[in-house]
This record gives sequence, structure tokens and C-alpha cells, in this order.
Amino acid sequence: MLIRPFVQHDLARLTELTIETFRPFYEDYFRPLVGEVVFANQHGNWHDDYREQVADLHAPGRHKYIAVAETEDAIVGYVAWLLDPARRNGTVTHLATSAEHRRHHAGTALCEHAFCEMRALGAEVVEIGTGGDPFHAPARALYEKLGCTLLPVAVYYRRL
Repeated sequence: MLIRPFVQHDLARLTELTIETFRPFYEDYFRPLVGEVVFANQHGNWHDDYREQVADLHAPGRHKYIAVAETEDAIVGYVAWLLDPARRNGTVTHLATSAEHRRHHAGTALCEHAFCEMRALGAEVVEIGTGGDPFHAPARALYEKLGCTLLPVAVYYRRL
């Protein structure tokens, strides 16, 4: 597996990969949990939200970066991060790996790559977030394995 910088040609595949990765969370977990009204209000256009987000993840002039993991024949994942040079702080904003490459250390390699790049750009601290639900349990395990400290947060929704 090779980890390389993002090129514009990657955008369509990264967008598709993001939607594939998070579809089970939105459709199989979040929607049934909160119901149609809250779902529509909060994430009813989640596909389009990701299309906009992923297109804006790489902007080095604004301290936003993407690294792509690929094998000989396909992109298998990516990590996106941003840097706040004044605070010497980095934030991993997105991490996605293809279903067939999960549990093969692609996520670990991508995070370690991003951490190394952030450190080289002057970051002293990295923030990486995920959900507390069952869908995100593998991400939490990965981040803990990488030495990150969990900060419990609670978010509540209610239909009015």
C-alpha cells in the first residue's frame, strides 16, 4: 500500500468512498434511532453534504490536506486533516477506508501519516473525533490504539 498526496483526479473516488463508508451509519443507525423528522432536519441530505465537504477538504493554502492510500489497482482509503498553525494544533476531519481493506491497518497507516505530516508542519497536538455509537466502535478502538485520549461528549436530539 502506498500513501500519497491527493490529486484532483481522486475527488470522485474519495467522494464515492466517503458515501459508501458512512451510508450504514446514516441509513441503518441514525435514521431509525432519531426518526424521520430529526433525520431530515439534521442529515436528510447527507449524500450531498459529503459531496460538498469532500470537495473542500484539500486546500493547502488554507492548511487543509488529504493523503490517499492506494494499492496497485485501487484507492483503498484516505485521511483529511487541517492545521491551525497559531495554536500548533491539527485536526483529523475525515478518515475512510474501503470495506475490503478494513482491519488491514490502512486506517492506522493513514492516521500515522497524517500525524507525521502535522508534526512536520509544527503541530503539537492532534484532535480526532468519532461517534459513540456501535457503528463507530472500530474507529474508537483505532484512535485509542494510536494513543488518543477519549473525551466523552453527549449530544441529544428531540423532535419538537
